[in-house]
Amino acid sequence: MNFIFRSPAFPKTYYRFCQKLRDNGTNVLGIGDTPYDALTNECKDSLSEYYYVNNMEDYEQVFKAVAYFSFKYGKIDYLESNNEYWLHQDAKLREDFNIWGPKLKNVVDFTSKSKMKKYYEKAGVAHARYKFSSDINSDLEFINLVGYPIVAKPDVGVGAAETFKIKCYDDLLNFHDHHYTVPYILEEFIEGNIISFDGICDEQSNVVYCDNEIFPPSIMDIVNENLEVSYYVNKECPKDVFDIGQAVLKAFGIQKRYFHLEFFRLTKPKPGLGEVGDIVALEVNMRPPGGYTPDMINFAGSVDTYKIWADIMCFNQTNVDINKEKFYCVYVARRDRYNYLNTTENILYKYQNNIKMHERMPEILSAAMGNEQFTAIFKNYDDMEIFRKYVLAK
Repeated sequence: MNFIFRSPAFPKTYYRFCQKLRDNGTNVLGIGDTPYDALTNECKDSLSEYYYVNNMEDYEQVFKAVAYFSFKYGKIDYLESNNEYWLHQDAKLREDFNIWGPKLKNVVDFTSKSKMKKYYEKAGVAHARYKFSSDINSDLEFINLVGYPIVAKPDVGVGAAETFKIKCYDDLLNFHDHHYTVPYILEEFIEGNIISFDGICDEQSNVVYCDNEIFPPSIMDIVNENLEVSYYVNKECPKDVFDIGQAVLKAFGIQKRYFHLEFFRLTKPKPGLGEVGDIVALEVNMRPPGGYTPDMINFAGSVDTYKIWADIMCFNQTNVDINKEKFYCVYVARRDRYNYLNTTENILYKYQNNIKMHERMPEILSAAMGNEQFTAIFKNYDDMEIFRKYVLAK
C-alpha cells in the first residue's frame, strides 16, 4: 500500500500517524515544507521517502511531489494530512490522482458551516439558526428574530479564527466596517458549555474509538480575548453524546477518519432548540482535534489512537485494547502576559506523577493553545480542578 502523508512534521507528534502506518507494512511517503535535515529522527524513520517543497500553499509544487511518487511507486492508495488547513488541497489532489477518500464536494460540505446544517437535520440534531451576512438592514432583521448577541464567523474557516460575538448595534457596524472578503454567516448565540465527540470511525461510519472533551471557555473567546486555555478529556463518554455523534457521522457518510465534532450542552433553555442539558450542534471537523489533543486522548484512555487510526486505514479494524483504565486528562496553558504564583519548577515537582507533557507552544498555535502548557492525568475530577487552579494561580 502506498500512503502519502502531508506535513508529517507538524504538529510535532503527527509523525506517529506515519510510524503506525509503517508498522503495518505500509509504504509511507511524506511531503512537507520542513527541510529534511530539520526533521526529527523519529519522523525520518517513520517515512519511506520524503519530498521537500518550499511552499505547501503552491499547488503546482505539491502536485509535482505526488506525481513523482506516483511515477516511482505506482498507484497511490491514500493521501492524508489530518490537518484542517490542508483539507481542501488534500481533496483536490485526490481528485487529480484518482485517490480514495473525500473529494472536493465532500470537503466543502463538512467545512462549510452553512452546508453542515442539512446533515444535522438528517441526523435529527438541533442546530442554531443562521443567515449569510449581507447588508446591515438584512442582518438587523435576523437579529430582531433571534436577539443579541449573535456570532459572526467565516462560512469556511479554520478553528475560531476571525470569529466574533456581536453584542449590540455598534458591534454590528464595526463588523461591517471591516469589509471582509470571504462569506460570513451570522448565527444565533447559544448559551451552553462547548463539548466535543472525538474519535475514529471505520469505512461504514461506525465509531471504533471515541472520547468526550469539555471546553470552558470557548476557543472563540480564548482567541479573541487572549484568555488562558484549559480543557479536559472526560473520563467517560456520556451516552447522549455518543448517540448524537454516531448519528452525525452516519448522516455525513464519513469513512475512515479521525473526527472532532463540536456541540453545545445547553445551560439555559433555548426556544425551538432544547432545555437545560440538551445537546445542540456547533460544527464538525473531519480531522483530529487540534494541538496535542490526540495525545491527551491516548493518556486519558490508556490507548494509542495513532495505531487505531492506522489499523482502520489499513485493515478497517483494530485489535487495540480499548477497555483499559481511564482518567481525566487536562490541558492547562498559561499566557506570558501574566505573573503566576507558582513556578514551573514547583508545578513539575509537585505533580511529577501526573504530568504527561509540558512545553512552550509553537507561536503558530499559541493564540488558541496558550504559551506554556501542562498536560496531566487524574483519577478524580476534584484533583484535576485543584491542579488547574494551582497552575493558573496569579
